[in-house]
Amino acid sequence: MKPARAKTPRKPLVKKGSQTNFKDPVGVYCRVRPLSFPDQECCIEVINNTTVQLHTPEGYRLNRNGDYKETQYSFKQVFGTHTTQKELFDVVANPLVDDLIHGKNGLLFTYGVTGSGKTHTMTGSTGEGGLLPRCLDMIFNSIGSFQAKRYVFKSNDRNSMDIQCEVDALLERQKREAMPNPKTPSSKRQIDPEFADMINVQEFCKAGEVDEDSVYGVFVSYIEIYNNYIYDLLEEVPFDPIKPKLPQSKMLREDKNHNMYVAGCTEVEVKSTEEAFEVFWRGQKKRRIANTHLNRESSRSHSVFNIKLVQAPLDADGDNVLQEKEQIIISQLSLVDLAGSERTNRTKAEGNRLREAGNINQSLMTLRTCMEVLRENQMYGTNKMVPYRDSKLTHLFKNYFDGEGKVRMIVCVNPKAEDYEESLQVMRFAEVTQEVEVARPVDKVICGLTPGRRYRNQARGGPVGDEPLVAEVVLQSFPPLPSCEILDINDEQTLPRLIEALEKRHHLRQMMIDEFNKQSNTFKTLLQEFDNAVLNKENYAQGKLNEKEKVISGQKLEIERLEKKNKTLEYKIEILEKTTTIYEEDKRNLQQELEAQNQKLQRQFSDKRRLEARLQGMVTETTMKWQKECERRVAATQLEMQNKLWVKDEKLKQLKAIVTEPKTEKPERPSRERDREKVTQRSVSPSSVPNAPPIRLRHRRSRSAGDRWVDHKPASNVQTETVMQPHVPHAITVSVANEKALAKCEKYMLTHQELASDGEIETKLIKGDVYKTRGGGQSVQFTEIETLKQESPSGSRKRRSSTVAPAQPDGTESEWTDVETRCSVAVEMRAGSQLGPGYQHHAQPKRKKP
Repeated sequence: MKPARAKTPRKPLVKKGSQTNFKDPVGVYCRVRPLSFPDQECCIEVINNTTVQLHTPEGYRLNRNGDYKETQYSFKQVFGTHTTQKELFDVVANPLVDDLIHGKNGLLFTYGVTGSGKTHTMTGSTGEGGLLPRCLDMIFNSIGSFQAKRYVFKSNDRNSMDIQCEVDALLERQKREAMPNPKTPSSKRQIDPEFADMINVQEFCKAGEVDEDSVYGVFVSYIEIYNNYIYDLLEEVPFDPIKPKLPQSKMLREDKNHNMYVAGCTEVEVKSTEEAFEVFWRGQKKRRIANTHLNRESSRSHSVFNIKLVQAPLDADGDNVLQEKEQIIISQLSLVDLAGSERTNRTKAEGNRLREAGNINQSLMTLRTCMEVLRENQMYGTNKMVPYRDSKLTHLFKNYFDGEGKVRMIVCVNPKAEDYEESLQVMRFAEVTQEVEVARPVDKVICGLTPGRRYRNQARGGPVGDEPLVAEVVLQSFPPLPSCEILDINDEQTLPRLIEALEKRHHLRQMMIDEFNKQSNTFKTLLQEFDNAVLNKENYAQGKLNEKEKVISGQKLEIERLEKKNKTLEYKIEILEKTTTIYEEDKRNLQQELEAQNQKLQRQFSDKRRLEARLQGMVTETTMKWQKECERRVAATQLEMQNKLWVKDEKLKQLKAIVTEPKTEKPERPSRERDREKVTQRSVSPSSVPNAPPIRLRHRRSRSAGDRWVDHKPASNVQTETVMQPHVPHAITVSVANEKALAKCEKYMLTHQELASDGEIETKLIKGDVYKTRGGGQSVQFTEIETLKQESPSGSRKRRSSTVAPAQPDGTESEWTDVETRCSVAVEMRAGSQLGPGYQHHAQPKRKKP
């Protein structure tokens, strides 16, 4: 029976064993960019090389009840406005590149508000290269002579590397060179002048120790995270002018070592700084940027530039690369330029810009949440799940926070007062991030071959240099020795020749010794003279030095006196500054009180003017009202007097007609139907009476006779045929009110009929003024109502007799001529009710005197 197999752990035990005891905090640095204009208000001050202080701007204090708050934040190191790119690189990025060359991973990202200088810090500008070109320059300065030939290393789609032999690499090089458009840039191509100044790094920098028994290869890739989708900026998309193809988003995958990578991402092998930066610049042109209210070239996506360094050892002979895939060491440095956090009410973003800003802020919020959960788990021993998968940005770099390399963050801030609230949030995030600890990566062990293999092989091939040694030159100056071989016992020439040659050599040697002694004595003499000269100069210098020391001691005393005086003056200045601060505070308070009093006076003055205008309007309105009322009453009184006078005139005329006419039999009184048929002739004399003038119809003249009127008479009105009829001159008579008629007139009159309680028709004349409206139309404001009421005499009217009058000889009914009966019907005109002047018709029986 086989024993049960243990469950394979998800990660190697090495990562969770010894690493847990060695943790380093995330290195957070702060860089303060200079102000755009010297007169801008500043809200950030650098206290020292590790501390910055935020203070509330003036405008913000006014909006927050004048609270003045100062907050200090500490970083691993603070870089002020005058910091150069070289100083920033030496402190932040140089250790990461050194770890990369020694097989360790690194992550460096810039974080901050939009317009705070993140892209300038990472990429740089003309004549001042950023961190990225300096990292590339240091890498190629360190491994320049140890690089493998192109295509010896070949990337695959599983986040690993394959090794090819020299022959396969040569065939692939020839194949790529034969292609019309090779993807890999050539190092012989001329540098693009657009970025030539950015990669021209004057300072030479290289790693301290490089494994000389290994070969190296550098691969770069460039991606962006836009709206939480990953796009490959180095992907070659075929150009189709008819139907352009949109770039496809990439997916995240996990390799066999449980590291996250972008599947299908283009990796380009580069051999120099120029070649690598040319690849970066090609992808930079595809990156999404846009113009916002705060930044003319605002990054709308997070960009990630990966530098992958592949290292493989040489074989035992030191000639070729060891063809063992397990011996390959792959290290990676990720340079991340995060998009700036922004507030949409300040950037005035709309449409796509608004959606981009929402996704940017969401991914940065997820990064902040992950940091807070990591800190809480480490500080309180909890085991909360870190939400890496909520954003592609955090999911891609989760391995770095799990202990796969060092993490460094540069917080870029803009000290202008308008960015105070955003800078405050950035500082709080940096404070949280500093408390997160990341496990220290383990050193990777290379195969145990003999070190020094490369140069030992070169030594076997021959001397390194071509210059002969000094001993060889001396030996060549001696005469050559004759042959010393004695073949015959009777040979008497070989030894004498050898003795003669040796004597010559001895003589030559003696001459050389004498010459050497002579030159040695000369050199000793010169050396003694030189020593004497040096001694004299030393004595002279010592004298001068003593004089200088006396001067220096005197100057030190003067400096101490000046320092004491300076301290006294500083103390006085401090007192004066405090006094000035108190005076300025009092001045500010007095100015605020003065402004408050001025505002109060202005309010009172405006209230007074408003009240005066209101009272003046009321006086004018009341004056006009009373003028109209007086005019109405005067007109009513005049009408009433005229009516009375007219009635008296009519009565006199009728009385005169009765007196002058001959006495005849009185006819029957006409029926009510006849009265109604001859309504217009009730108060006139009979037609048979001679010299009886006809009664003229009277019309009431409107008080606004000079204005144009719209006389609105609906088609449903009934003709009353009364004696008193309203008459308005210059009137436009319409059955339906319309805008065209109203536009031509200043007055409006509506004739309205309704049935009164006694069954008679009551006519109302509703009058108003026509005004033009602001929209170009007309409106009517009603001012008064006149009532025309018709009353018929009923049973209350006195009849003289109930008998029927005899018929006239001509067969017609005789007119009734009874004075009492004829005068019983009168027409009376009087002033109207409180609604306004009007006409009322009354038919009242005349009482007989007792």
